[in-house]
Amino acid sequence: MTKRIRLGILTPSSNTSLEPLSQAIVAQLPNVSVHFSRFTVLKISLEEDALQQFQNEAILEAARLLADANVDIIGWSGTSSGWLGFSTDEELCGNIAAETGIPATTSVLALNKALKVLSATELGLVTPYMDNVQEAIIKTYQTIGVDCGKERHLQLSKNSSFADVAERTLDEMVADLASRQVQVISTFCTNLRAAQRVEYWEKAHNVTVLDTVSTVIWNMLLMCEVDPSAVQGWGRLFELRG
Repeated sequence: MTKRIRLGILTPSSNTSLEPLSQAIVAQLPNVSVHFSRFTVLKISLEEDALQQFQNEAILEAARLLADANVDIIGWSGTSSGWLGFSTDEELCGNIAAETGIPATTSVLALNKALKVLSATELGLVTPYMDNVQEAIIKTYQTIGVDCGKERHLQLSKNSSFADVAERTLDEMVADLASRQVQVISTFCTNLRAAQRVEYWEKAHNVTVLDTVSTVIWNMLLMCEVDPSAVQGWGRLFELRG
């Protein structure tokens, strides 16, 4: 009998994109289910109240609720370590494992793992964020030798508004970066409705696109020893091995 795998995903409270996208991604995997727990996130900025949303205790409380469901792994489907520093995600994963006994990963750590597999040193960023948040992400990626100088962003800060960004807007942003011969592109925000467009962009522009809703699921599957290549139609990412 094939073991049932339960993926537990931590979700920003105002996010309305990642849950339906995550469910759709794993729909082809009959023995995999995905389960969610929320904590408060209302805006993305470098203001103190916005930064406080990502303090570990609130996230750990959401992780404890997922542990009640006996999930096999916990993933933070969010990009906060892009501006807070990758060490915040590493610390969070360690704290989740210590608190619940369940291994953990994040969208950004998984993205970085995929970049390493691809030997990529350049990442084009597509985000909805404000100037200073985008600049912080670029600086964070410099710490691991990845150039994010080719980028587009939309100057938004209200998290719930990110889900309203139209596909045609994302199409134009991705096409612009692809025209600049960027090595890899990331739609770097889990409340963008972008993952479903990845295969189209890759075929249209011949560039690998790593969406942050998809990256965390890809790495969770790998960590649970589930072959991600069974996920078809969601981009080249799922063909990669860590």
